Amino acid sequence: MKSSRFQLVFGVYIFWILLFFLTRLVLLFVSVGDIDLTPYNFFEIFTTGLLFDSGFFAYAMILPIIYTWLVPQKVWCHRWHGYWLKGVIFSTLYGACFIAVAEYFFWEEFSVRFNFISIDYLIYRREVTDNILQSYPVLFIFSGMFFVSLLLYQPLSRVIQRALSSKEAFSRRCLAAAVILLLPLVVFLTLNQDLRKISENTYVNELASNGPYQFVAAFRNNELDYRQFYALLPEHEADILIRQELAEPNSRFISRDPFDIRREITHSSAEKRSNIILITVESLSSDFLGYFGNSRQLTPNLDALVDKSLFFDNFYATGTRTTRGLEAITLSIPPTPGRSIIKRIGRETDQWSLGNILDTKGYDSYFLYGGRGYFENMNAFFSGNGYHIVDQSSIPAQEIHFTNAWGMSDEDLYEQAVKVADIGSRQGKPFFLHLMTTSNHRPYTYPDGRIDIPSKSGRDGAVKYTDYAIGEFLKQASKKPWFDNTIFVILADHQAGSAGKQVLPIERYHIPLWIYAPEQIRPKVVSSLSSQIDLAPTLLGLLNMNYRSCFFGRDILQAPPGRALIANYQNLGLYDGTRMAILKPQQRVTIQTNLADKQISEHSVGKSDLFIQKAISYYQGAAYVYKNRVNAWSGRNFIQNYVTKGQP
Repeated sequence: MKSSRFQLVFGVYIFWILLFFLTRLVLLFVSVGDIDLTPYNFFEIFTTGLLFDSGFFAYAMILPIIYTWLVPQKVWCHRWHGYWLKGVIFSTLYGACFIAVAEYFFWEEFSVRFNFISIDYLIYRREVTDNILQSYPVLFIFSGMFFVSLLLYQPLSRVIQRALSSKEAFSRRCLAAAVILLLPLVVFLTLNQDLRKISENTYVNELASNGPYQFVAAFRNNELDYRQFYALLPEHEADILIRQELAEPNSRFISRDPFDIRREITHSSAEKRSNIILITVESLSSDFLGYFGNSRQLTPNLDALVDKSLFFDNFYATGTRTTRGLEAITLSIPPTPGRSIIKRIGRETDQWSLGNILDTKGYDSYFLYGGRGYFENMNAFFSGNGYHIVDQSSIPAQEIHFTNAWGMSDEDLYEQAVKVADIGSRQGKPFFLHLMTTSNHRPYTYPDGRIDIPSKSGRDGAVKYTDYAIGEFLKQASKKPWFDNTIFVILADHQAGSAGKQVLPIERYHIPLWIYAPEQIRPKVVSSLSSQIDLAPTLLGLLNMNYRSCFFGRDILQAPPGRALIANYQNLGLYDGTRMAILKPQQRVTIQTNLADKQISEHSVGKSDLFIQKAISYYQGAAYVYKNRVNAWSGRNFIQNYVTKGQP
């Protein structure tokens, strides 16, 4: 027979393109309410998608093409080679079905194609595997994929047989392989991430993408060099602007070096030695609260706490991942492009952290996590920045009464917090406990009999259980001798959802913040615009602490910042309440306007506007401070001398 063995490659290509088309169609169907779908949008999504689908296939077929080209004719026609090749192709079909199903569930959770999160899912396989097993009917899904793969294999079986029977001269194979292998080169030279940005609606751009292609691209964007990819100001101009932004009546800069934001913070009143229990709650969106209009009564305890606390109702997360929230709360630094500092192995420790500062004041600082702290590199980050670690792996099994894929229940975590606080109280030292909860996360399971929504019923149940556990913890704490001298801080790491029509949908970053200390702080609603980087200086301000700061945040109560810094992996935003400046790779700058009335428009701008310049100064300064180790912890002896003797 004269059929070329390379016809098999074309057959597999057609299969993959059809599968990508169907995947895109399904994702479009489930997202139709978030897209102003027109015939032109539909055409753009699928034509752009075809480019990226073909680009992925061009790269994926490099090794199979080389194999098809070089395998000798005698080996190619051997019976056992036929069995092996059929097995490989069937496995490829099964893998394609797996990718399609994984893309659907990933989209259902995050409303994006594969990105950094999917890479993390490969790294932290235990948590992710447990989460999948507890969240989905895995046996049914995998069996279904097997039978679908069998059906899809049938039309390819004839093509495979013809290819195995083909007899083709080596010279002809060389010519065919040379032509086909030009395609990856063409893709490399012409296809880039900008081509998928066909709309201001991020759902449209994600639909036009290819999941596996984006997965590979995510590896290349682990950490972006700000100076190379983003808009810059002359260094002295940016330095002046950032100093103006960080200036407070009770602060004094100690250096004139560019972007050296270290400064002395002083208070005239006596310093307090109140304990601090800071609870970072997994995915606690503001719109879960009755205070913000939710009628489902999911957060009765937290809603009741509003009138008893300093409650910040115009407060924003810096990012959409736990590590971004923890980074901002702990280091008070704007989000730098790429992955969170917490996950940058080798660069995550010895930072100017809230824990390090409190340690110099005689505190014992702890990070308590409901899961295993190796996840997201949290143990390395916190232990390297002044904290003792308490996590699931360090707690005796008999003290853990309920676990799911992500760790122990919130109740178990709070029991450990009480235990650590009791020890600190007996020792007579002030303590700082930073807790990170896990229960408000898929698979949304929790102990039975606590609330009126059964476990594993969905997000509402997890939110209500989260609220229940906080209420029980505060009741238990109120009976302790250390309660009156303790400041309780409750806020979210990020919202439950991050997707929106805009590249940085501001409503997806709005989170609540409570500072509760009934014997120390008068209740009040604070509506000053602020974000997570402002929490550390605000807390230290409440304690009247004199300290040396390298924080980018401001004391919300003494010098309201009137801005929020928010970002995703590549887009960096500065929000002032009515508009948002957005810095993007390739030195692009855009501005969103009309945010208040929801008639949002986004357009490109230059760098002449002062608001744009402030945005650049924040992020250019943060990148400089991190890269040049300006915020490196200067050593305990030096800091101790400063806080005890007042020496600069």
